[in-house]
Amino acid sequence: MAAAPDDAFTPMMALEPHGPDTFVGTGPRYPWGGLYGGQIVAQALHAAAQTVVAEHRVHSLHAYFIRRGDHAEPVRYEVARTRNGRSFTTRTVEARQAVGAILSLSASFQVDEDAPEVQTTSLPDVPLPDGAPNDSWSGAYDRVTLPPDAEHGTAAAWVKLSRPLTGAHDTPALHAAALAYMSDDVPTDAAHVLDPRGRDTGPDEGLIGFSLDHAVWFHRPLRADEWHLHTVTCHGLISSRGLTVGRVFATDGTHVATVTQEVLLRPRR
Repeated sequence: MAAAPDDAFTPMMALEPHGPDTFVGTGPRYPWGGLYGGQIVAQALHAAAQTVVAEHRVHSLHAYFIRRGDHAEPVRYEVARTRNGRSFTTRTVEARQAVGAILSLSASFQVDEDAPEVQTTSLPDVPLPDGAPNDSWSGAYDRVTLPPDAEHGTAAAWVKLSRPLTGAHDTPALHAAALAYMSDDVPTDAAHVLDPRGRDTGPDEGLIGFSLDHAVWFHRPLRADEWHLHTVTCHGLISSRGLTVGRVFATDGTHVATVTQEVLLRPRR
């Protein structure tokens, strides 16, 4: 099936205002049908950011996927201004379609502070993506997948937006939304590779994965249109759920984000 168009990401972030703190967005039909969870998270975060002053930078989001999204109808994002503080701002967003709520997201924003900066984790020793073939399922971003480690439930890939963010789109808020968009991809692979039912099948065979909840901690500013390594490990499986924890690194080794996700894996019918 056809992937999303090459310039899909920027138009998806052009949310239309529909009253106070309410926005409407759309998205393409993805290869598996319906909407991609990362799209809904990214649009919800972008909606929240539009109600926050630019000096407050997102540092975390926590989201629950409630129902599967329908690509055939718009998504309505209702933002609640939970807290406006001098240092921290909190927003709660509910994404809705005709069926009801499909996602609930909370995001926290902080004014950058002058304080010590310490990084204790380092970029794994893996090949850089330059010159490697792009195996992304989406035209919105490029992906170079690395060999998985089935024994430890680890999946890794280099990812970046397929086109640079320029002009009015080149903002920290939109780069953060782009990372949120891409961060929903690799966690399912980590759970899939650990599950004995999925080791001898591809991602489109045997098992089907669903994102249950998703969290991102944005440690440092980043450019989502430059390569970043997403390395994710599934820490265990129980009751068809896999808990995954991932780290996101720039090519220079800067640890820019941490991602967690609980994935539901079930046999395809």
